[in-house]
Amino acid sequence: MPLLHSIVHRLDPSLDGEHLTLTVAPAPAPSDDPAMASLVNTLNDTYNTKAKGWGSFAEEGDQAGPLLAWLRDYMAGGQDFTQLSNAIAERLARELQAQLSVSGYLLLAHIRQGDTETLFIALVHQREGIGINEEHQAVPAAQLNTSQLTLAARINLTQWQSEAPGTQYVSFLKDRGGKKLAEGMTALLGMEEGIDAPLETRTLLKAFSDYVEKEDLDEDASRKKTDTLVDYANEQLRRGEPMTLETLSELVDEQQPKAFYEHIRNVDYGLADEIPPDKRTISQFRRFTGRSGGVSISFDSHLLGSSIEYDEGQDRLIIKQVPKQLKEQLAKRKS
Repeated sequence: MPLLHSIVHRLDPSLDGEHLTLTVAPAPAPSDDPAMASLVNTLNDTYNTKAKGWGSFAEEGDQAGPLLAWLRDYMAGGQDFTQLSNAIAERLARELQAQLSVSGYLLLAHIRQGDTETLFIALVHQREGIGINEEHQAVPAAQLNTSQLTLAARINLTQWQSEAPGTQYVSFLKDRGGKKLAEGMTALLGMEEGIDAPLETRTLLKAFSDYVEKEDLDEDASRKKTDTLVDYANEQLRRGEPMTLETLSELVDEQQPKAFYEHIRNVDYGLADEIPPDKRTISQFRRFTGRSGGVSISFDSHLLGSSIEYDEGQDRLIIKQVPKQLKEQLAKRKS
């Protein structure tokens, strides 16, 4: 991941504890600094695993902010990376005046990966640890906590500049316990939140379950297709990119590469062509399938314990919410 530009500023509560103070870096890091490249890569990987909100810049209205103009100026060569980073840091410090617990190091990085360029922003906290000095003695050693992020965002500059309609090129951390921080970040970004990643992911998985049932696949085929979907979603999570329905359709069924995509469009699940995968939703998704003696059962693993219960002692499966189509068939049989 080539690092084009990077810089680290510092945010601290003032002595009176009333506001945040910003200490800007004297200069950006060298573009070939291996330590900085390693830090950005590690933080980027951590960011990819977190729950995020997605959207795009607001062009006008109350949500619009100055970042859009700053980025346009920067990408056009009107200001350098240091000027851009200083403006962003100052704006963020103002947005988070009431959140004094967010103090730490504010890292900003302009990254190029393949044909894609991104701007990555992350607030990194420092923690005290123990190290060994040259005399082989234990000494205090400050370390950056790269495994925990509470405030971060990423802008896909390439997608933004492409001006493709409906593209969700801005993402930001959206942890349940950090609502105020997320609000501060969205105010800085001047964005309109669009796709609800957890909801869209759940809808996609529902569409996949319906497709598997419609195709009446055997246990092995069903499991392989499920593994393919989960592997693709996790790969996109690792890359920090959305899932593409057409690509997923091709992976799910190489013999009929358009079949799953056409199923989604024919049923009209309301899914966008690109969906940011939600890690928590994906990690809970696996299908249980089985067929024996004329009985075929298949259901998503996240239903176990809610709509479906398994009594191991009695060797029985209890379905609390019988599918509507099945209920109708049973009712006709009874009558």
